[in-house]
Amino acid sequence: MTPSDLAAIHAGAFQQTRPWTEQEFADLLAKPSTLLVTSGLSFVLASLIADEAEILTLATDPTVQRQGQARAAMLKFVDQLGVLGVTRIFLEVAANNRPALGHYADSGFQRIGLRRNYYRLEGNQRQDAVVMEKKLTPHHPT
Repeated sequence: MTPSDLAAIHAGAFQQTRPWTEQEFADLLAKPSTLLVTSGLSFVLASLIADEAEILTLATDPTVQRQGQARAAMLKFVDQLGVLGVTRIFLEVAANNRPALGHYADSGFQRIGLRRNYYRLEGNQRQDAVVMEKKLTPHHPT
């Protein structure tokens, strides 16, 4: 996927917050510490540091949501991290985003904290972020 593709999907998936721009995606993809994993019209973008990964964003085009593409992207992502020797994944998600919280819980993430007023919404409102973690066992492909 190109930065333009990522920005378009992100804009459709994140309508209550400011979506990321094509340039922001291009800048992130230019960093060697960034990992992008795609599945259909869904993607996971993460930053890798030593044996840890932080999911920066996960987005699925609204026209194909609830069809398993985010789950497939997450499975591919976790598999790649295991091969790379990553032992922990972190993320934060809006406390009111029940579908995402359910997706992450189903993917093995556990809540480890809360960041109050983390997200800035329209109308100068704020939303808390739930901090989640998933522990991995590194593996090597056969």
